[in-house]
Amino acid sequence: MSSNTSSLSASSLDTSQPFTRAEALVAGLTDVDLRSRRFQRLFHGLYIRSGSKIGVHQMAAAALHVSPPGSFASHETAAALWGALVGNLNEVHVTVPKGSSRSERRGIVAHRATTDQSPRPHRGLLVSDPTRVFLDVAAARKDLVDLVALGDSLVRHRRTTPDALVAAAEGYTGKGSRLARRAAAYVCSGVDSPTESRLRMLIVLGGLPEPQVNLILRDQSGQWSRRLDLSYPEIKLIIEYDGRHHADVRANWLSDIHRREALERDGWRFVIVTSEALYETPLETLHRVRLALAERGRGARSHRIPAEWHRLFTNRPVAP
Repeated sequence: MSSNTSSLSASSLDTSQPFTRAEALVAGLTDVDLRSRRFQRLFHGLYIRSGSKIGVHQMAAAALHVSPPGSFASHETAAALWGALVGNLNEVHVTVPKGSSRSERRGIVAHRATTDQSPRPHRGLLVSDPTRVFLDVAAARKDLVDLVALGDSLVRHRRTTPDALVAAAEGYTGKGSRLARRAAAYVCSGVDSPTESRLRMLIVLGGLPEPQVNLILRDQSGQWSRRLDLSYPEIKLIIEYDGRHHADVRANWLSDIHRREALERDGWRFVIVTSEALYETPLETLHRVRLALAERGRGARSHRIPAEWHRLFTNRPVAP
């Protein structure tokens, strides 16, 4: 069959959406067509027209296309569909109804539904409720810091609230329930990014006082002046994450310098944390924050750093 004939025969198949090999063959396409540059493979036996935008929505749609009726996107895949930042998604997670068969395609992770799950329609797909997503990810044994970052991100995108997560976690008795309750207690409104979540947890789990999130400073007339991501306003101490993009954009860099100088003139003290300080030298970063707190007269609860902190931030076990 020529490519022109194939195109005419396949006119009834919407190749801008995921489709199966079986559907392609019924529409008149051949395996040669599917291996050509006209199409790209999403999963085994699942294709889409070349040039189509491929993102989490398209991958979830493909996985659900070969899942039993009533299946829905879940876990990290659902979190990403709700707008939360969850890092690299190497697999698509779906949940299938009880008693249904699960796809064994590589790249698709299929879970069994429980009786208390209530998925919601979202942009043409059935997706796990955002609050339930938090519990499901906890059940998958995500670590505490990542789970808090997920909760912070869902709250930032107005998909749920800290109170809703706490209530859901308290009423949850499934796998990961203890982790869910701990993480929900740390979730805050106004957290801008997973790195900010990580920095806040580095401080708190290291035994230091919890900083205030998203403090708004106002001028003498009461107008909005500045917003501080993490701070201790009672002692005028700011803990600020400075990502590489600030230095890459000169205008942003200069603006940050002027902003910091203005706050320092008003008596504020800065601890600037770079990506390297957060991920490569976390222990030194924790000591810097501890020292700044002490210089401002705010002591730590304890000078002993918990073993859990080392496991989460340095990947080093600590002898008891």
